[in-house]
Amino acid sequence: MRGKRATKRKLKGDPKYQSVTVEKFINKIMLRGQKETARNLVYHAFDILKDKTQKEPLEVFEASLKNTSPLLEVRPKRIGGATYQVPMEVAPSRRETLAMRWIINAARKRSGAAFDKIIAEELFAAYENTGVAIKQKENMHKMAEANKAFAHYARF
Repeated sequence: MRGKRATKRKLKGDPKYQSVTVEKFINKIMLRGQKETARNLVYHAFDILKDKTQKEPLEVFEASLKNTSPLLEVRPKRIGGATYQVPMEVAPSRRETLAMRWIINAARKRSGAAFDKIIAEELFAAYENTGVAIKQKENMHKMAEANKAFAHYARF
């Protein structure tokens, strides 16, 4: 490995909810540096979620992320000339990142309605354990389950 590993930067919470998780979500939605646009989209989506669920949008958002977060993933490990897909536990920060990425990608692939409505629908679907992002998590778990025989290579 060359050079030094990049240091993790601490984010400040978002202005409305003072949540670091929401700020990360806004940053992931942001395109071309348009943070205010991304922030407005997320807040509008949260308003839609509030109307739909009659619950605090932050609770729904965090429950959606928790439902979408994978516990296991497969990573390629090269041992003796062969490459094995070794199931490994996912680190908490990566878990959150993957959940956000899957929800946002699922929303971006959809078309038709306004993006804030689509984001709200995806978050609601994840909250109810349905939708594209949950499907992706289940596929990842299936892959890990199928390759359980190689779990003993995880130690190396």
